Amino acid sequence: MAAVLCIALLSGTVMARLEVADFTLSWRHSIEKIEWQEDWHLDPAGLELVRARVRGSGAGMDPPADAAAIDGWWQYDPHLAPVARLTLARSGMVPDHLLCIAGECRPLGTVAGNVADDVPLVLSPCGAGP
Repeated sequence: MAAVLCIALLSGTVMARLEVADFTLSWRHSIEKIEWQEDWHLDPAGLELVRARVRGSGAGMDPPADAAAIDGWWQYDPHLAPVARLTLARSGMVPDHLLCIAGECRPLGTVAGNVADDVPLVLSPCGAGP
């Protein structure tokens, strides 16, 4: 059975279900305007952050000491335990998070059915609850 990612409102209302095991979240820092990307893996244990990249450093976003400069990005493996859900704050003041699957990226609010930019969204394995 394929892993299924749920995108939900804080209330728990599921807005989208996607059959996907691996995806990338991409966004720009609201102050520094520096691009950040995180590669996630989805399984029944939760969401596991497997790789992160940032195109620079600044206001609270310095790469860790073990990060390596590769192709213009500071890249590193976070080595964190899986999380049951990931709550993403969103604002109309900055571009939306991009959800990238197999190289195709779309704004998260669009994937969730055109949810307004200022509405937080929760990502979790379907069945785990928001």
